[in-house]
Amino acid sequence: MLSTFFEDLDTVLEKDPAARNRFEVATCYPGLHAVWFHRLAHGLWQSNWGPLRWLARFTSLIARWLTGIEIHPGARLGRRVFIDHGLGVVIGETAEVGDDCTIYQGVTLGGTALERGSKRHPTLEAGVVIGAGAKVLGPFTVGEGAKVGSNAVVVKAVPKGATVVGIPARLASDEFAKDSAPGDHESFAAYGLSSGVQDPLDILMHQMMEELKSQRAVIEELQDQLTKSQQDKPSEATKP
Repeated sequence: MLSTFFEDLDTVLEKDPAARNRFEVATCYPGLHAVWFHRLAHGLWQSNWGPLRWLARFTSLIARWLTGIEIHPGARLGRRVFIDHGLGVVIGETAEVGDDCTIYQGVTLGGTALERGSKRHPTLEAGVVIGAGAKVLGPFTVGEGAKVGSNAVVVKAVPKGATVVGIPARLASDEFAKDSAPGDHESFAAYGLSSGVQDPLDILMHQMMEELKSQRAVIEELQDQLTKSQQDKPSEATKP
């Protein structure tokens, strides 16, 4: 437990340039406090005994009041999970978050089904980054090292190492699939976005606009030629 405690502190120091020392991290980071509360609540939840499960839910409620982060005690969190800022984060009962994952404020790991006892929430494999405001909804897997851009709405599985953006989320880039690994902070992408990554729909729209401009220029040139040709015809008809 002690090694895990220091591991959590060092994870924040590595991923947040605003963090200055372990004491500051331990006392001033609600995302870290939410993870610690969850470990206690999850331990109580695993007892599968009614009174202790109630206590687990109550513990998670206390954590929500104190941190603004709601994690169901049934959810599974791996090691070195970092919830940055964290306000408004919601993690559902059957969600699974792998080692070295990073989750920003306003993220929802939610479910779309109502069946009790079934897998309703997503699974994040190791090293996943979920940008601020993103919604990951459903019982699918976000692959190892994948990145979800801020405010994206993910409703289907994300391949390993991919970057997805938009509503609904679309594949933007797989540039890190070969080079990055979970816990590789040199390739860490804050808020799930890296330089050069663009929404494919945005690229397509710009290409269409450029094509329309080109077509408009051709049409205007043809209209000018047609007008000039029509103006020249009467003068030719008056020739002897």
